[in-house]
Amino acid sequence: MTRKVIRTGNAPAPVGPYNQAIAASGQMIFAAGQIALDPATGELVGTGDIARQTEQVMANLEAVLAAAGAKFGDVVKTSVFLTDLNDFAAMNQVYSRYFDSATAPARACVQVARLPKDALVEIDCIALAGDSTPGSESE
Repeated sequence: MTRKVIRTGNAPAPVGPYNQAIAASGQMIFAAGQIALDPATGELVGTGDIARQTEQVMANLEAVLAAAGAKFGDVVKTSVFLTDLNDFAAMNQVYSRYFDSATAPARACVQVARLPKDALVEIDCIALAGDSTPGSESE
């Protein structure tokens, strides 16, 4: 088995003992959870605005996936963590712009007590590197 650490300056640097993503066996990418940090400043964006935070989270995930040679169409699983499930609809409206409903990845969504830097949402994902199957194109 091969294991490759993926790092990019286009997404926030880790704030703990983890990497932005890991490519395992050259086929799977395990992207660490992303919160709404601006990669240039390291500051949380969209304080109190779940839609804005979800947009930044998706931009951060897109940067990590691109650094690993993947795109949203290659994602097979996501996990969404919300500090308030009442924000689900607004988060989902933004999230749905990144995935075609016919080929969207599997997903779990849970409410948590708190997220780093008091973010409202965190999303991680698992993707297949270099997948060329139908439906793997980014929307």
